[in-house]
Parts: sequence; C-alpha cells; structure tokens
Amino acid sequence: MARPPTERSLVPLLENKVCVVSGAAGSIGLATVRLILGEGAKVMMLDLKDEELKRAARDLPDDAIMTKVCDVANAGQVKAAFDATVARWGKLDVIFSNAGNQGSISTLADASEDEFDLTLTIHARGAFLACKYGPPLMKSGGSIIITSSVAGVRGGGGTNTAYVAAKHAQVGIMRSAARALAGRNIRVNTINPGAVDNAFQAGIEQQQSKILGINVTEQLNQTIPLKRHARANEIAGAVLFLASDLSSYVTGQVLMVDGGLMS
Repeated sequence: MARPPTERSLVPLLENKVCVVSGAAGSIGLATVRLILGEGAKVMMLDLKDEELKRAARDLPDDAIMTKVCDVANAGQVKAAFDATVARWGKLDVIFSNAGNQGSISTLADASEDEFDLTLTIHARGAFLACKYGPPLMKSGGSIIITSSVAGVRGGGGTNTAYVAAKHAQVGIMRSAARALAGRNIRVNTINPGAVDNAFQAGIEQQQSKILGINVTEQLNQTIPLKRHARANEIAGAVLFLASDLSSYVTGQVLMVDGGLMS
C-alpha cells in the first residue's frame, strides 16, 4: 500500500529494497542508480563493459552497490546476475531492464539485416529474460520496469526500423508479463522516454540529420511541447515512481516521459 504524502519526508521510498539496474553505466541508468540509492535501495549495477561500470560506480557507496558485467541477451549471465544479487541482499524488489543500443541508423532500403537482428536481441530478448528469470526471485509487490521509447508507440522517421521494432516488442513483452505476473502481485510497466539530452540520443540525432538533411535536434525541440530534451534525472524520476509503492496499483502501462511529444 502506498504511503500517504505526509510520510514522504520521513521514510525513503525504497528503504532496504533490492534493485537490479541494467545499462547502469549509461546516462539514464546511472541517474536512476543515484536516485534510488538516495531513497535507501541496494543496487546491483549491470553493464556490458567492466571499465565503464567501474567508472560509474567509483563515487557510490560500496555497502549499497554491487557491479557485474552482464550481456542482457545471455540467459546464463542474466541468471547469474540475479543469483549474485539475491545471495548478498535477499530476494529482489525491483528490476530496471534498461540496457539497449542505438540500432542501425539508415533508410529502410539500406538497413543491415545483422544490425536488425542484434537490436531485436538486445532490446526484446533482454526484456524477455528479465521478465522470465527475475520474478522467481522477487518478493510479492515487486516491480519490473522496462525502458522502451516514444519509438515504441509510433513509426519513427523511417531511419531506424530495427530500433522502432525492438521498442514496440518491449511494450508487447511488458503487457504479456504484466498479465502473467499479476497473480503474484508483481507489476510490470514500460517507461517511454522521448528525446533525452545525452550522448546516446545525440548520436542518433546526428546520424538522422545527415540522412534527412535537416537539424533533427532543433526540429525536435520545436516539436516537443516543453521545447527541450529531457534530462536523465527526469527519466530516473519516472523510474522511481514505478519502482516504489506510490505506483502499487499501476501495471501493464506505458508511461510516456516525452515532454508532451505524443500528446
């Protein structure tokens, strides 16, 4: 049950909650780790490269974090990461399935078949494995959050078919998992960010600008009702809401965090 607002300043929202965050060395992942640590969580940080994990974790409290290299599309590595988390802190409360790649930025005709397969594997298989292997180790009342995108609810600009397909797939996985896990009181939702002010998004927009012959960043800022890209900590705030008991009656939902772009 969610606490009344009067208790918000007294008890951290995630006090002693056990959380796993993939893509933890990236912009949104690390912003989320910092935010939920401040709310009392214990966090297993997962990412593909050890040196990036070490850099991300260097100023974080050792007693509240663990780091582990993990390919989110590798079932054995995902299970090992969950098991290691449980071995240290006990059953899981929150899984933030956040790892992803940019996909191949190209026209549909020029799109790489191998890049298409890789992008679907990372995003869709990664979300699927989190929803398959995490719940047996989760407490009642647990929460799984998957990072999708505005690309998961629209067709995009025709320059990133693989990414659009993968992000739609994540929404389908979420809806299926939300139904399957509701009987165990485990909630599953996606956050769907729009344009975010980070290196990941900048890389996409630069490539799109070259293909389309326009300044995609400027166009987005004119199109978004709030007239700017999101900050990573604003996306993290949405994750915190879905991770906490404030969203105890929210499951199977697509939470748009897009500055009004899809309104």
